[in-house]
Amino acid sequence: MALLPILCYPDPRLTKVAKPVVQVDARIQTLVADMLETMYDAKGIGLAATQIDVHERVIVIDVSEERDQPLVLINPELVWTSEATHLNEEGCLSVPGIYDGVVRHDEVKVQALNAKGETHTVQADGLLAVCIQHEMDHLMGKVFVEYLSPLKRNRIKTKMIKAQREALR
Repeated sequence: MALLPILCYPDPRLTKVAKPVVQVDARIQTLVADMLETMYDAKGIGLAATQIDVHERVIVIDVSEERDQPLVLINPELVWTSEATHLNEEGCLSVPGIYDGVVRHDEVKVQALNAKGETHTVQADGLLAVCIQHEMDHLMGKVFVEYLSPLKRNRIKTKMIKAQREALR
């Protein structure tokens, strides 16, 4: 297993749309293991392959308190969303230190493959539903700050670019 570098906003690679995984093989299983290790190391609760510059439809999530219930979603598809929505405070490993409100569906049902290539359906609410929607946005090339006003988005972009410059010094 390996820790992978996480792309930071406004890196243009975060806007690439991920392609479906053709086959769940050893390469994808290694990718999933590396993504889980990277997510846990970064103290995150979700990570999309797009965030590590792999543009395939792979997501890992673990919202458990003990950090021992990993959920793997390969080629996820939303099959149902509740009409009810909620404003949630979100953050992102690709936008470190930034948190803001995003409206998401309260409940979702997603169908995907697991790390063995088996189809499974996950019905989620609460934090897990928010996380699934957030990570699926990454697969479509969308970062949560795009839901914010242009003014907020530009301030965040400026702050992130400045932080990246300072980190290089």
